[in-house]
Amino acid sequence: MNQPRLARIDQSKLRETVYDALKGAFTRGEFAPGDVLSLRDLADQLGCSMTPVREAVRRLVAEGALIDTPSRTLMVPPFDARRISDLKAARLALESLTLRAAMDRAGADDFARLDALLREAETSALRPDLERNYAFHFALYSLSASPVLLPLIEALWMQYGAYLNLVIREEQALQLEEHRHHHEIVAAMKAGDADAAVAALTRDIERSFALLSHRIEEAARHA
Repeated sequence: MNQPRLARIDQSKLRETVYDALKGAFTRGEFAPGDVLSLRDLADQLGCSMTPVREAVRRLVAEGALIDTPSRTLMVPPFDARRISDLKAARLALESLTLRAAMDRAGADDFARLDALLREAETSALRPDLERNYAFHFALYSLSASPVLLPLIEALWMQYGAYLNLVIREEQALQLEEHRHHHEIVAAMKAGDADAAVAALTRDIERSFALLSHRIEEAARHA
């Protein structure tokens, strides 16, 4: 397993920052399906004791990003075609609903912020740039101000993060116009066309899952 990139944390805010660091690692695709994790290794990388890591891991298990196996081994859920299908359906439903709610609240300042995020993303040397992709989507969804939908979407992204680890290894991922559909979403929002915005979001989400299609077919053959 490649060593995940985990930034060392601020010791004065252990509980919150350990969880945020691990959550960020999942959403950036630092872990792959089936990876086995060690509390001690995570603590060493984060530069803290095992206690806050253990607390953060409990939350990640509850949110579906990790599995606490009967042997007490921590594991990222293994590759599973049914799980991918469910994650796709859930993301399409919840993120489309949240986008419509965001459109009802968005104003000129919000559009300017989204445009600025996209301009910054276009200058990134990383391809694909999962951190800026995350930043755009959650800046967008946060406009909904939904205390119910936002945590659900965050949990879905953490669960999908392991599959992003596979997506970014695909050669096609390097050839995509990464923010094409993001620009389409913002343009549709400015025009007040909710259906067009949701259609662009759907294309964006489906494109990511499509890169896993050959792995899904291979898994089905060996099932």
